[in-house]
Amino acid sequence: MAQGASAQGASAQGASAQGTAPRRGGVLTVQLNGEQRVLNPAIRASTGVYVITSKIVEPLVDLDQDGKPAGVLATSWEAAPDGKTVTFRLRQGVTWHDGKPFTSADVQYTAMELWKKYLNYGTQLQLYLEAVDTPDPHTAVFRYSRPMPLNLLLRALCDLGYVAPRHVFEGTNVLENPANTAPIGTGPFKFVSYERGQHVIAERNPNYWREGFPYLDRIVWRFITDKAAASAALETGQVQLSTYNALALADLDRLKSDPRFTVSSKGLEANAFNNTLEFNTRRKELADVRVRRAIAHAIDVPFFIENFIYGLGKPATGPIPSSSTAFYPNNPAPYPFDPKKSAALLDEAGYKRGAGGTRFALKLVPIMNGEDVPLLATFIQQSLQAVGIKVDIVNLDTAGALSTVYRDWNFDLATGWHQYRGDPAVSTTVWYRSGSPKGAPWTNQYGWQSDLVDRLTDEAASELDPEKRKALYAQWVKAVNDEIPVWMMTERTFLSATSKRVHGDHNTPRWGSGDWHDAWIEA
Repeated sequence: MAQGASAQGASAQGASAQGTAPRRGGVLTVQLNGEQRVLNPAIRASTGVYVITSKIVEPLVDLDQDGKPAGVLATSWEAAPDGKTVTFRLRQGVTWHDGKPFTSADVQYTAMELWKKYLNYGTQLQLYLEAVDTPDPHTAVFRYSRPMPLNLLLRALCDLGYVAPRHVFEGTNVLENPANTAPIGTGPFKFVSYERGQHVIAERNPNYWREGFPYLDRIVWRFITDKAAASAALETGQVQLSTYNALALADLDRLKSDPRFTVSSKGLEANAFNNTLEFNTRRKELADVRVRRAIAHAIDVPFFIENFIYGLGKPATGPIPSSSTAFYPNNPAPYPFDPKKSAALLDEAGYKRGAGGTRFALKLVPIMNGEDVPLLATFIQQSLQAVGIKVDIVNLDTAGALSTVYRDWNFDLATGWHQYRGDPAVSTTVWYRSGSPKGAPWTNQYGWQSDLVDRLTDEAASELDPEKRKALYAQWVKAVNDEIPVWMMTERTFLSATSKRVHGDHNTPRWGSGDWHDAWIEA
C-alpha cells in the first residue's frame, strides 16, 4: 500500500524554507494570455484550465516537492497483484463549496461519467475502466478489464484525476452544465466570478480541510492578451505572476536580469512541451506519408529555435522528451532539414511544380497557446513555399481554433503545443491512438489510424513490468515517427515570471497547475 504524503507537513516545509513566517491575507493577481471558456478540469485537461481551477477543484493525488504522487482527496491506495483493481481510501471531513459532503459517490460518478466519456486524455487512460465500486463513503475501488500500472495511474491522476460534485452534474447535460464555468470544488479557494475577456476571481475557502490554509484572501486571474500590456502590468505591480510562457519571449529574456522578479522553469518541470505540426490525412495530399515526410524535411527546426524563440529548446526526437528518463528511447531526430529530399519526395508522390512553381495549397490553423505559435505558423508558411506548397494561415482565437481542428476537422495543417506529463500514457499516446470522441482537444482527430500503433499503445499502457513498458514505447515511437500523423518539432520547458513579493511558490514540479494553498504575498 502507498500512503499519501502529509499535506500539512509538506506545507510546513515549504513555509520554513522561506526563512520568514508566512503572511496571511492579500491578493495574488495572475496574468493569463487567453481563456478557454471551460473551467472544469474533469472534462478539459489543459494547463490553461488547471492554472485557474486547480485552486478550486482538487484531484485525488498531486505531486509533492520531490515529484512523487502524494494524496490530496485520496489518502492512500493499493493495487491488486494482477493490476486490475486499484483501491483508494478517501479523505474524510471534506465538503464541497456548497456545503455538501465529499464521498466516494463523487469519485465513482466523475470517473465513469466525466473522465471516461468526456475528458480529452481521460477517455484513453480510462478506456478499460469497467466500474468504480463504493463499498463505503470513503472507499473507491477502480476495476479494470486490463492491468493498470499503479505508477501510471497515480502520475496520470495528478492531471486527469480532478473530482467533480455528483450532485451538481448528475441528470444534467454535462457539457452545458453551468458549473463548467462557475466551478464548485473542495479546494482552498472558492469561485466568485468569471467575466469573459476580463478576469476570474476566487476567494479563500474558510472551511478548507487543510487546517490553517490557505494564506491568501483572494486570487485574481486577469486575461491580458496584449504582450506589451502584460509585461507592463507585471513591472508596475498590477500582477505578480505570469506563468506557462504567457509573456513575450523577449520580455522573459529581459526580466531575467531584473532583480524584482524570478524567471525560471522551476515548478513547471512536470510539463515539458513540444511545438506540433498536425496533419489532416482526410486531405488527399496529406494522406500520402511521403508528403507528410516531405513537409517535415522542408522546415529548419534548429534555425527556428535559435532565431525565433531565443534558443529555448532543441529539436525533438519524437513524442517522448529526453527528460523522461524512464521512457526515452534515445533515438535521433527523424526529419532533419533537407529541402532537396523534401522536393524529391513531393515529386515521387506525384505532386510536381505547376504554374508559378506551386504544387498545391494547404490551410494552416494555429492554436494560439503562446507567442511562438503564430511565429512558427509563419515560418512553416515560408518554409513550405520554398518547396512549392502554398500555405494560407487561418487565425482564430484559442477556443475557435480548438473547435475548428478537433470538432469540425476544418483544417489541413494545425500547429500548437503538446504537453508531456511524466508518462506517455497520460497525455501523449492519445494524440495517435484512434477512438477518441470527436471534439476532444489534443487527441487524434486527423483521420489517421494504425493497427500497430493502437496495439502498442494499449499493450504499453497495461504492461506492469517497467523495462517491458519502456521497450514497447521505443517501438511505439518508431512507428509514430515513421507515419508522422503529428510531428513533434521542438522539445521545450515552460517559464514563469514571478514577483519576489510572492512566497511559497514553485515548490512542486507542477506548481503552476497546483492548488497554491501555501502561497503567500508580502504586504
